[in-house]
Amino acid sequence: MKKYIIRDDSDIPRCWWCGDLPIYVRYHDREWGRPVKNDRRMFEKICLEGFQAGLSWITILKKRKAFREAFKNFDMKTVAKFSKRDVDRLLKNEAIIRHRGKIEATINNAARALEMIESAGSLAAFFWSFEPAKALKFDPKRAVTPESKMMSKDLKRLGWKFVGPTTCYSFMQSMGIVNDHHPKCHCYREIELLRKKFKRPTKRS
Repeated sequence: MKKYIIRDDSDIPRCWWCGDLPIYVRYHDREWGRPVKNDRRMFEKICLEGFQAGLSWITILKKRKAFREAFKNFDMKTVAKFSKRDVDRLLKNEAIIRHRGKIEATINNAARALEMIESAGSLAAFFWSFEPAKALKFDPKRAVTPESKMMSKDLKRLGWKFVGPTTCYSFMQSMGIVNDHHPKCHCYREIELLRKKFKRPTKRS
């Protein structure tokens, strides 16, 4: 049976996937699963999840600073105005993932995000509307859910790209829309409390 909890020298229990790399441990402890409703952060994360497709998250995490510099801190209004010249510039940037489809999808998605904010009030209101009605039982093999499939379907209908069901579920995990920390992980209870106190954004009526 695979070991889903690891412990460091301080005997702190953590989810197995972060290993012992300091950058990954910090991400696990300080970010992953904590509820987010900031639109810029959500836009950044859904884009980076798209870049992750076919790769590992640690690869993206190590390049995140470079991604932020390349995409102007994922300011949606700025990215939406990127031109073909910007695409060519980014394809020469060795510090990021040089994938034309993913770069062009990020620019496209910035424009779609602005449309969503106009119609729904915020990205957060849209994304949090897919929160499962009941807490999910821990399952390390789960890669998609009915909710992530619906999110993917709706995003694609609205013109977003590189937002498949697996990408959407990874996004939901990281943004705290679900709490997928192992129940014995030291973060699990803290995040449960944060989620309990968290004021869910609602769509504009």
